[in-house]
Amino acid sequence: MIKGCAVVTGASRGIGAACALKLAKSGLPVVVNYERNEAAAADVLRKIKELGGDGMICRADVSDRCDVDEMISGAVQKYGRIAVLVNNAGVSQIRLFTDITPQEWRRMVGVNLDGVFNCCQSALPSMIHFKSGRIINVSSVWGVHGASCEVHYSAVKAGVIGLTIALAKEVAPSGITVNAVAPGCIMTDMLRNECDEQTIRDLADESPVGRIGTPEDVANAVAFLAQDSSAFITGQVIGIDGGFGS
Repeated sequence: MIKGCAVVTGASRGIGAACALKLAKSGLPVVVNYERNEAAAADVLRKIKELGGDGMICRADVSDRCDVDEMISGAVQKYGRIAVLVNNAGVSQIRLFTDITPQEWRRMVGVNLDGVFNCCQSALPSMIHFKSGRIINVSSVWGVHGASCEVHYSAVKAGVIGLTIALAKEVAPSGITVNAVAPGCIMTDMLRNECDEQTIRDLADESPVGRIGTPEDVANAVAFLAQDSSAFITGQVIGIDGGFGS
């Protein structure tokens, strides 16, 4: 068992909440990060404690470095070290490329890419000190293949993959692994907000496995990458897409 705590960004719902619960089941205290929905984050923490786990909630905008540094320092102060960092917080938007405003572009980059940079750079000193750590970044199938009307989203998720592969090489000598998961169509609020029921059914029909994925499907892969037994796996991008991106 890796000692320390897990920090999961965007953990108040969806994939982040599923990752927080899965890591808690493995015995790790979990820092449940949220930006706006404190009640939902508190509910995730309640579920963690019902499982016999430990944790705390922490409000932080991952695009704000001061917020991130405060979150990481609070986690280290309480639990001694950061063992696992799951960079899950993200925003999405469907928009024609020619209609994307500079403000929308900066918001997409700020949360989805700057947020990963901020959290990794803030958490790494703790990991380097103990010569151990797991960083798991949540990218997307669209970061691999690109999506029409989601150019800004595809671009930043591709950036997450590039960051993952390069950082993995840099910190491997310090006993730290850096990997990414690339979810496909996952049944989250993000998907429901962007697609009507018919579109969701069509996406399920297009999937080789014949269904939409669940947050737990992603959490299972994240939990595997967080284990001691995954120590020889780094710089990888694992597709959690039911064959959709094949």
